[in-house]
Amino acid sequence: MLKFSIIVPVYNRPDEVDELLQSLEKQTDKDFEVVIVEDGSQVPCKYICDKYSSTLDVKYFYKDNSGPGQSRNYGAKHSSGNYFVILDSDVIVPNHYVSVLRRELTDNYCDAFGGADAADESFSDMQKAVNYAMTSFFTTGGIRGGKKQMEKFHPRSFNLGVSKEVFEALGGFSKMRYGEDIDFSIRIYKAGYSVRLLRDVFVYHKRRTDLEQFFAQVRHSGNARIILWKKHSDYTGALKIVHLLPSAFMVGTILFAFLGLFNYVFWIPILLFAIMIFVDSSMKNKSVNIGFLSIATAFVQLFGYGLGFIEEYLKQR
Repeated sequence: MLKFSIIVPVYNRPDEVDELLQSLEKQTDKDFEVVIVEDGSQVPCKYICDKYSSTLDVKYFYKDNSGPGQSRNYGAKHSSGNYFVILDSDVIVPNHYVSVLRRELTDNYCDAFGGADAADESFSDMQKAVNYAMTSFFTTGGIRGGKKQMEKFHPRSFNLGVSKEVFEALGGFSKMRYGEDIDFSIRIYKAGYSVRLLRDVFVYHKRRTDLEQFFAQVRHSGNARIILWKKHSDYTGALKIVHLLPSAFMVGTILFAFLGLFNYVFWIPILLFAIMIFVDSSMKNKSVNIGFLSIATAFVQLFGYGLGFIEEYLKQR
């Protein structure tokens, strides 16, 4: 019988934990435990966890800061379930999350799964624009579980599940500071375990609302891709064409913008891309304002990832 342990590492995010626990409190299936691991926070969330102790089976642990991967490992060691569900602290889950997950795994069991993410109606326009930039086929190639994908799906830590047996067999997450979830997914595939994308087991992902923080986040993702490629050179999915596109886009945009100083024709491809993003996002989000904001978040996503990819490649040479 499946017993879920929902493991959440957190660093200085008590408000996010409050929202997540509130959404877990509303689950139609309550047969799970929640393991909150405070990763050396200066602003702890124990008082938040205590608030839900009467309605949820919630465990709280505080440890020295070591990054999200090691915090998830710590949470796994202190979990009683036989199937671990890894969530980021900046997500909330729909009321049917656990019940749908249980049904999916009961009907068609898999050793590990990854779920999609979406933007809730309550999110701000900027949060929805960031969500668009991270999930759109035009910006990320649909690699985060979209219906259109340019590469093999790899579960990510914002919504990832794995059996306790597989987690322990692989030794959990590595000590990588960034990209540790993709590293874990690759090791699951390489070990021959079954992995499924469960699109109906989705979360609402708040993400970054500040463009500067968002840029730093995607830049680290670009750094991590090169590190993953070096670490898993024998794995064909470690580096594919889709991972090169942001860097090509960044270099091409800078070149076209420079040439545009001498001939306006070179601005046309850039403007066409911006219009495409605006139209697509406006239609999907049913908001012109989100469409405009998505132009900014799309360029930030592509430039940030592209820069991180290039600088890490040069560093590793």
